[in-house]
Amino acid sequence: QELIDAYQKDPVNTFFFIYQPNSINMQSGTGIQELMAAETRASQIVAEARIGRGDRMKQAKVEAQELIDAYRGEKQEEFNNMALSKGGSEGSASAKLQAETNADIGIMQNAFQGNAQKAVDVLLSKCCEVSLEVPTARVRSTQKLYGVESF
Repeated sequence: QELIDAYQKDPVNTFFFIYQPNSINMQSGTGIQELMAAETRASQIVAEARIGRGDRMKQAKVEAQELIDAYRGEKQEEFNNMALSKGGSEGSASAKLQAETNADIGIMQNAFQGNAQKAVDVLLSKCCEVSLEVPTARVRSTQKLYGVESF
């Protein structure tokens, strides 16, 4: 402590006094011990600061999650109230949608049954009609391939 006080009063002369090879402080090793003790205290302070920072970060995360959950609950409540006010009750909207869907399905089934026979007739007519004529382009390409002259 005396060295620290002396250094604060006169840093230049105290520095040379501490680091002189013939100094009493260097011979006894008290300066080195003080430096080692100060280093130990500093490392303890740094470790405590790191632990405190980690604890503060965890606490901030918990508080932020609580705020997010509260905000989410508030917005969900607003949405539910808006949906009920605009759509009436959920049961009637669902029943109305189901009725519209069933009506559309009925219309589509009637259209299918009315057009099914027409589709079968078209397919059969195309399958049974076979043209025996060879297109002229095909005839020319074959003649050219085999070296036959056209007439």
